[in-house]
Amino acid sequence: MNGHFTSGGLQLARYLARPAGRSDALPGLILCHGFPIGPLDARQSALTFPELIDRIANEQRWVAMTFTFRGCGTSEGDFSLQGWVDDLRNAIDHLIAEANPTGIWLVGTNTGGSVATCVAADDPRIRGAALLSPRADFDDWAAQPRRFLEHAREIGAVRTAGYPRAFDEWARELRRFRPVDAARRFAPRPMLVMHGEDDESVPVSDARRLADAHGSAELRVIHGAGHRLRHDPRAVAVLLGWLDRQKSLVA
Repeated sequence: MNGHFTSGGLQLARYLARPAGRSDALPGLILCHGFPIGPLDARQSALTFPELIDRIANEQRWVAMTFTFRGCGTSEGDFSLQGWVDDLRNAIDHLIAEANPTGIWLVGTNTGGSVATCVAADDPRIRGAALLSPRADFDDWAAQPRRFLEHAREIGAVRTAGYPRAFDEWARELRRFRPVDAARRFAPRPMLVMHGEDDESVPVSDARRLADAHGSAELRVIHGAGHRLRHDPRAVAVLLGWLDRQKSLVA
């Protein structure tokens, strides 16, 4: 990461890239990582994202940024869904202050895509959103919040002893934010929804629910792909092509 910004009194690590030799106003992009899964713990979140940010900035001429949400990477704090929503809102403000982009697009993988949908729905500054392997809701977490909290502790997304102080409120947030409802509010702004046909973590039906709620989203199901679309060259090619088309929408 090459910098920081503040969210709720926490220092969050970010990586910002501009195309070489360009100082004029450019479209802006924020790439959001997902909730840590599998063998990767929270401290390793988004390690490969700066590589993709550099590619988007230099090959496609965007001012592009990624960051690690609270409780992940070297960012401070502990996971909460409201906290992640606040972090993305502050990331948008930070990118505007740093680069004054002509518009902002959000790209999110997994939970990051779901959070991006919730934030974008109510922020008119967001011109479009691309979601990779998103979840349509957080109902599975909300159904067993204490078990989910323990999992978050095990992977390092919750690090502070005694956190959260108000467990019931922390748990309620898992039902408060509903990406499938947010997708409906986000329409008719452009939305790309991609999902692996063989996703082992989030069913492909979640992508279809999000696309159907939006009404005019571009839905792409990648044959034979799993959950980590960020590492599937076909999915990256679809994303870069969609971003290239989005630039024509900049006024």
